[in-house]
Amino acid sequence: MKTNRFIVGLIFAIFFVMSFLTNILGPLVPDIIQDFKVSLAMAAVLPFAFFIAYGAVSIPAGFLVESWGEKRLMVVSFLAATAGGLSFALHPSYEVAVVSLFVMGSGMAALQVAINPLLRVAGGAEHFAFYSTFAQLVFGAASFLSPLVYAYLVNGLSAPAKAPGGIIGLLGRVTPPTLPWLSIYWLFVAGTALMALFIAFLKLPKVERTDDESAGTLAMYATLMRNPVVWTYFLCIVAYVGCEQGTADWMSEFLHRYHGYDPHLNGASAVSNYWGLMTVGCLVGMLLLKLFDSKRVLICFALGALLMLTLALFGPGRVALYAFPAIGFFASIMWPTVVSLALNSVPAHHGPFAGILCSGIMGGALVPLLIGKLGDLFGLRAGMLVLYLTFGVILSIGFWARPLINNAVITSRKQEQS
Repeated sequence: MKTNRFIVGLIFAIFFVMSFLTNILGPLVPDIIQDFKVSLAMAAVLPFAFFIAYGAVSIPAGFLVESWGEKRLMVVSFLAATAGGLSFALHPSYEVAVVSLFVMGSGMAALQVAINPLLRVAGGAEHFAFYSTFAQLVFGAASFLSPLVYAYLVNGLSAPAKAPGGIIGLLGRVTPPTLPWLSIYWLFVAGTALMALFIAFLKLPKVERTDDESAGTLAMYATLMRNPVVWTYFLCIVAYVGCEQGTADWMSEFLHRYHGYDPHLNGASAVSNYWGLMTVGCLVGMLLLKLFDSKRVLICFALGALLMLTLALFGPGRVALYAFPAIGFFASIMWPTVVSLALNSVPAHHGPFAGILCSGIMGGALVPLLIGKLGDLFGLRAGMLVLYLTFGVILSIGFWARPLINNAVITSRKQEQS
């Protein structure tokens, strides 16, 4: 099958926009707490509103993509994200932020459902694994850049007025002087609106799904729901995304609260490095997964994450500044490894099962909120101890997982040839 490189490039651009929007919440938390005068739990409601949308929308979006098609769902998803971002940019308040983030999260959840089958068709089924991995690298690169862009905008808009030009001058005209961080939302609005307009005029290839890739029927979901393996891996996905977002959302506030680091400089840099090291870890993990059994790699990386978490929470400020981002390196292989083990642990209905797993992304809503509530009661450090439980769940997978198909490693191929 011939690869449609233009469409593949478009999908990578969509991954970039999705990641840029999704993973900026962490650096914003200290500003939200200060400017809206909210508690830790109330601040955590914002990522909760965004990620709970994945639990509410992922499975219905699977049915919509089959009735509407990828193009229509993608355009509607980007328009929803535009509406959500614009509402908050025009009316910045805590209440509007909660609603707008749910709308934006719904759009991102639907996009996630739409673009993966399109990538398989545009790139060719035989190249799907490679392009999927590359898309994760693009996702990580955008997550690395977004906190840096945020810091640049905030510092530029907070500087003494000297008639700035360029994007700083343009954003300065629409951003309240007291809320310079709101400027990042205008970038969201511009980016998502342009993507919706661009995709609306494109001709996309038709996606032909196999029975196993389709959204499935209600009977298929009922069958899967009776399987304890499905529920177990669903909870594991909840735990993983809770680890990822619980760390990213709270590290800047932790560094500011316990060590006095500037959230616009050191905090934003730490979050950026977290996602950057996750990208590096993905590259290293790709090599290790070709050399060793995925369960062993998962155990080693989970132990590394727990060690870095301990240094981050209980070490001195300088150590915490580097240990928090290092967690990202060790978390890098967890999502693809857990999803792979999950899908390889059931014999059929992988399309519906993938939809159920995507619903587990709501862990990014539940765990940060739990950390915030406990943080209000016992202090943020005590609240972040929840991450020991979630990373512990990921560690346990390496001991109990029994996939029907193991990942192929180079050594096993040599043994087959001998």
